[in-house]
Amino acid sequence: MGNKYLVDPDLGFIKEVTGMGGDTLKKCFQCATCSVVCPISPDTKPFPRKEMIAASWGLKDKLIANHDIWLCHNCGDCSTLCPRGAKPGDVLAAIRSYAISEYAVPKFIGKWINDPKKLPIFLLTPAVIFIVLGLTLKVFGINWLNFAPGGDEIAHAKFFSSWLVDITFIPLATWAVVIFGLGVKRFITDIHENALREGKTDKQELELFGFIQALIRVIPTILKHNKFSECSENKDRSTAHLMVFYSFISLFIVTNIFFIHLYVLQIHGPYSQLHPVKWLANVAGIALIIGAILMIKDRLSKTDQASNYKDWYLIGLVLGLGLTGMLTEMTRLAGAAGVSYTLYFIHLIFVFNLFAFVPFSKLAHLVYRTIALAYDEYGNRK
Repeated sequence: MGNKYLVDPDLGFIKEVTGMGGDTLKKCFQCATCSVVCPISPDTKPFPRKEMIAASWGLKDKLIANHDIWLCHNCGDCSTLCPRGAKPGDVLAAIRSYAISEYAVPKFIGKWINDPKKLPIFLLTPAVIFIVLGLTLKVFGINWLNFAPGGDEIAHAKFFSSWLVDITFIPLATWAVVIFGLGVKRFITDIHENALREGKTDKQELELFGFIQALIRVIPTILKHNKFSECSENKDRSTAHLMVFYSFISLFIVTNIFFIHLYVLQIHGPYSQLHPVKWLANVAGIALIIGAILMIKDRLSKTDQASNYKDWYLIGLVLGLGLTGMLTEMTRLAGAAGVSYTLYFIHLIFVFNLFAFVPFSKLAHLVYRTIALAYDEYGNRK
């Protein structure tokens, strides 16, 4: 006799998934075409058919704790070939968005980040914080925010001190790491317990050392974006994703190198355009802009795929970071002080949004998908 399960549908979960881009969910009639055509679906426990069943029944806990939803990267093959137009890829994307909001705390920020009405709050909050913090420091004789820097040389540190940047963004980066840490801890616990229930692993206890080894083994796959080459519908997305992905990695490296330059070596900017790290920064900035534009072009051309505010928020953030960063530098070199300082202030607002809200936005998939891929490798699932 087979096992018996008590089904307790969560109608609120179904409503939220349909509202996040999975509005075609109820068209699914379980033909399993999606699992057959998916190029990366495992032979045992294939997806996304079982995820479509669980979503239709509102089995939130079963889905949120299922690492298979993160193995899919919405290549579009299943949605294109679905005979009912149920668009499983869009449904899984909506479930992932819900999962991000579920694991990141406080949860109200996750709900706000997906609400376009809250966008002005996210843009104005850092501006207010910068100004209030700068003016408060002035009271104590600390001139870290100077709206009239003057001088012949344009140096952004004269306007917005490097110290003010760091006392703002180091705590923000720490905040993001802590939020991710709490979410990932719950996520790993949940997916391991779910894998045990579904027979995806026979390891009763998660071996931390073995999991870390698996994580190291999947890094080359992530860096090369190998899975994109297995798709047919959206294979061209790999170029844009790689450009944005490596741009962020490069800019992270650049930031850390110049941090050492400033605080360890005591070498203050602006730095020469002939500096090799400056070359890396410029190339990364240009690649970030081109990658974002290609993403916009791809989304506009794929009218049959769901594009929600959460998608456009992320693309807008990426494009805004790239454009304001490069234009800040170009106007500085052109001698346009007022324009350059204004653009730099706007650029810092985008950076603030990136740091403060990354655990709650779609960009969080970089962390959760990496963990899911590592867990799959850890369990030797083929």
